[in-house]
Amino acid sequence: MSHSGRPESVEGEDRHHPRRVAVWRLRSRGCWDDAAALLAPHAAGDPSLSLQRAALLVERCLFTAVGWAEAEEALRAAEAVAGSADERGAAACERGHLAYAATVLGVRDRADEARAALGRAAALVAPTAPGRPLLDFRRGLIAEHLSDTPQAAQAAYRRAHAGATAQGDLLLCSFTWRHLAGLALREGELAEARHGFAESLRIREELGYLIGTAPALAALAEAEPEPEASRLRAEAARLFRLLGSIPTWLAPQLEPPAPRGVVA
Repeated sequence: MSHSGRPESVEGEDRHHPRRVAVWRLRSRGCWDDAAALLAPHAAGDPSLSLQRAALLVERCLFTAVGWAEAEEALRAAEAVAGSADERGAAACERGHLAYAATVLGVRDRADEARAALGRAAALVAPTAPGRPLLDFRRGLIAEHLSDTPQAAQAAYRRAHAGATAQGDLLLCSFTWRHLAGLALREGELAEARHGFAESLRIREELGYLIGTAPALAALAEAEPEPEASRLRAEAARLFRLLGSIPTWLAPQLEPPAPRGVVA
């Protein structure tokens, strides 16, 4: 099962803007509350920042299985200030992802809400819009883990990967690489799985996406023979403990015998 997702970036904002750098550093270490607090004073009248704040809190739910009320409140605020079709679509994409997270983590079955929200997003977000690859990726998650249609999931992941590559969105590429690799692993295509997991890990290490590095290490371990698999799993466990046992759903994968599968 996969529990992954990725908050929207602040489109159009300089990547070296001090606030953006600070938010990324906090988020990459699992400090979502602090990152959201940096955005709060500026988010009320800014659809992009309001959505980014909501996305951070949705990601916190996904990695910790707590904070649902705060995420819902932030999401409602983002929906209220969304003006353009792309902004409304991006908010619907977050709404769908929050419902997906609640479903796959066993908090509450919101599968129908997830499908409906991502369907609304697909009708609103233009095919060439910056948010389209993320939407395609999340529709892939729905197809794979809520509808059990891996072929549809693969097609969605491939569209997302192509879009993320064209936009230079390396973080999203790290997600598409690992989920395509996860499908390859299910089909017994070990070489393809190993390549995809390794690319995902490489990108996350280069970006400093610490909270996503332990899951990437554990995923690669599933496609590697011993003793490399045990080495990777031990490194994942070390980083997992260093970050305060986040993401919470990774714990069973790091306890021997580790189950096969892809998470985030």
